[in-house]
Amino acid sequence: MDIEQLRDYCLAKADTEETLPFGPDTLVFKVKGKVFLLTGLDRHPLQFNAKCDPDRAIELREVYPQHVLPGYHMNKKHWNTIVVDGAITNALLKELIDHSYELVRKKA
Repeated sequence: MDIEQLRDYCLAKADTEETLPFGPDTLVFKVKGKVFLLTGLDRHPLQFNAKCDPDRAIELREVYPQHVLPGYHMNKKHWNTIVVDGAITNALLKELIDHSYELVRKKA
C-alpha cells in the first residue's frame, strides 16, 4: 500500500473528510469530525497512526514488534503506529484502518 492507495481507501468510507490541521506534512482523516487515521507525508517507509482496541493493540505489537508500535504522539493505549513496508499484508492494513474507522464512528 502506498500513500495514494491509503488516501483512496480512507476517503471511500462514509462521512470521511481529509484535513491538514497540523500543517502541510500531516494528512488527517476524520469521520464525523473525529480523527481515525493520521499519516506523515514525508515518512519513508509510509507510516500511519490508527486507533485500536487496547487488548488488540497489545496483541498486534507482540506479533509485529517492528511494524506495529505504540502510537507516535498519541495515547499509546488506544493508538498504534503502523509501518507499511511490506511486512504487513494489504488485507491486514485495510482491516486495521476499518477497525479504527469503526471505533471512532461509533463514538462520533
